[in-house]
Amino acid sequence: QVQLVESGGGLVQPGGSLRLSCTTSEFPLDDYAIGWFRQAPGKEREGVSSLSMSGSRIDYGGSVKGRFTISRDSAKNAVYLQMDNLKPEDTGIYYCARAEGGFYTWNDFGSWGQGTQVTVSS
Repeated sequence: QVQLVESGGGLVQPGGSLRLSCTTSEFPLDDYAIGWFRQAPGKEREGVSSLSMSGSRIDYGGSVKGRFTISRDSAKNAVYLQMDNLKPEDTGIYYCARAEGGFYTWNDFGSWGQGTQVTVSS
């Protein structure tokens, strides 16, 4: 089974920052669109941000626009999610996933990693 690996989560105070990483040793991330998702306790998983293969398309969920930034480092085969001005409602398990092609929706992503916990609390 394809394995994506998330890292970088932790406990941070409101207003703080974290940078999440999505990596794999199994395939070039450049060959896919990569998305970040999160799931809060008792809630459904939601799309946070996604980046197309070419980088020409970037999407953000409404609640994170202006605070989160997705980026790709091809040399390190990694996709990052820079999260600034974190709020308690950003708490959850964050996952990365991949999608094929250039025409995708949040529902088209798969090959989920194990996730990394982000907790925003004072």
